[in-house]
Amino acid sequence: MPGSHAAPPSPVDDDPVERLFDGVREFRDNVFPERREQFEQLAKAQNPRILFITCADSRVVPEMITQTEPGELFVCRNIGNIVPAYGEMMGGVSAVVEYAVVALGVTDIVVCGHSNCGAMAGLIRGDEALNKMPTVRSWLRNAHAARSVVEVLHPELDGDDKIQALVEQNVVTQLQHLGTHPTVAAGVASGKLELHGWVYDIETGAIHLHDAAQGRMVPFEESQGNQALKRKAST
Repeated sequence: MPGSHAAPPSPVDDDPVERLFDGVREFRDNVFPERREQFEQLAKAQNPRILFITCADSRVVPEMITQTEPGELFVCRNIGNIVPAYGEMMGGVSAVVEYAVVALGVTDIVVCGHSNCGAMAGLIRGDEALNKMPTVRSWLRNAHAARSVVEVLHPELDGDDKIQALVEQNVVTQLQHLGTHPTVAAGVASGKLELHGWVYDIETGAIHLHDAAQGRMVPFEESQGNQALKRKAST
């Protein structure tokens, strides 16, 4: 994260809580004093422009991936970067979406999936481990439509390729679910809100963005090039 001085965890560190304490001391003694004015301003109010919905996976760090500062992202994390359709499982995620759009007035919502997603692997493989996690199994019902689409459109895929296809389709499915939320639907209809689908590759750092016109994920660089062409054509 920008401005962070904390060292990465040592592979020989066998006390994870002590590692947290070390980080707190580093933040308190070095990071915070250097950025005191910034935090004093943040203490007065927050004004994020983007709601970033992503997986709870510890390998996905939104602020690091986007190199954003405190106060820039309103982050929602859960297993499988899922957004239940409005009326289904009304709870924390729905409340976050509503608050971000109505109270904070965000202009953009990003749903970001990632490679090697254990939740999507569990859906594909039908992991027996899910039998021991009934709450997780119930939660992942919100991604069943994505699995069905992958099974119909890509019957030739298996293994990691099928999991990756589900990771990508799940982002599209959750964007569709987002559109069922009244506040989101109104924001999109009025042109005040835009929805974005991303997939982050943990191993390479690559980002792919959903291109609705092409119906596929495209590399970040290609997406940026397309946007530049659109802006040029409109001027």
